[in-house]
Amino acid sequence: MFKSQDPIIGDILQTLSPNFLDRIIDITPINRGYLNLKWKVTTQKGTYLIKQFNKERLKKYDPDDLLYALKQQKRLNDLDFPCPNIYFDMETPLWQSDGGELFMVMEFCPGETKPYGNLNREEMYHFGKSTGRMHAMLNEDAAGKKMSAEFIPPSLEQRTAHWLKVEEMANSKGKKDLLPLIKKQRLLTEQMDLNKLGLADTGWAHRDLFLDNILFHEGRVSAILDFDRLRYDYPKLDVARAVISSALSNNYFNVELVSSYMGGYKEEITCNDSFLIEGLRLLWYMESTWWIDAEMDKHVGPPIRFLEEMKWLQENYFELEAILID
Repeated sequence: MFKSQDPIIGDILQTLSPNFLDRIIDITPINRGYLNLKWKVTTQKGTYLIKQFNKERLKKYDPDDLLYALKQQKRLNDLDFPCPNIYFDMETPLWQSDGGELFMVMEFCPGETKPYGNLNREEMYHFGKSTGRMHAMLNEDAAGKKMSAEFIPPSLEQRTAHWLKVEEMANSKGKKDLLPLIKKQRLLTEQMDLNKLGLADTGWAHRDLFLDNILFHEGRVSAILDFDRLRYDYPKLDVARAVISSALSNNYFNVELVSSYMGGYKEEITCNDSFLIEGLRLLWYMESTWWIDAEMDKHVGPPIRFLEEMKWLQENYFELEAILID
C-alpha cells in the first residue's frame, strides 16, 4: 500500500484502498480553496481528486442541504456540464474514513486556475456562458422553488448595530487603524435601500463561484468545482462573485471583461443591466460582515482577496451605474 506522511490522507486511503483505488502511484496536495483539504491521487487505473471536509466548516452545513448540493453536481455532470463526476459510496457521495474524516472522491479534471482579475475576454465570455448554462439547468424544474432564499438580508438597523459593535471591538483592541474602514461600512449601510436589491429574484445558485473554483483550458471553462454551498438563493450573487473575482485587479475594475462575461451569460439567461449591479450590492451587503471585522488585519489566503473586493464595492457602491452602464 502507498504510504503517506500526512495522517489525514493516510487515514482516508486506508479506508479506500481495499475496495476502490487499487495501486497508488502518487499523491499531490492541492493548495486551492478555503479550509477543506484536497489531494490529487494517481493510480494505475486513473487519477482522482479526494476532498476532505474541514470539521469546523462542516458544522455550518445542514447535512441534507450538503447531500442535495452534491447530488446536483452529479446530475449536472451526467448532463455533460463541465464539473467533476462524483464517485458514490453505496448511495451517498459522502465517504467516512475509519478515523472519522468525511470526504468525497471525484474525477480529477484537467485545467488550471487563473489569477484574480487576470482573465482574457474569451475566458470571461465562456465563464459567463457556463454560469448561465448552470443556472438554467439548476432552475429548469419549477417544482424545485422554495419559499425563501438562503440569505435573508438583515434590516438596516440590525446591520448598523453590527458595525457599531465591530467598531467598539476594534477600538477595545487598540486597532485604531481599522476604524475608518469599519465606520465607512456603517455610514454606507445607513444610506442604502434594501428595496433596490431585487430580492424577489431567487433561484438555485452555486454560491462559491470565485476563481479558485474554476478551471480553464484553452480559453474555456474546463470545470466548475466545489458545489458544497449550492442552495436556493440569488443567482445574481453567483454572477457578482464571478465578476468581482475575475475583473478586479489592483483596484481596477475591467469593464471590458465584465461585458464579455455578461455577453456569455445573457446567451443562456435573460436579464437586464440592473441584474449585475443588484448582485454586486447584495454581495457587499452579505459578505462584508465575513471579511471586515476587528481581526481583518490577520487575514491570510483567500480572505485577503475577499477583503480587497469588499473595500472596492464599498468605495464604488453608488457609482456602479456610472461604471457599468453609462
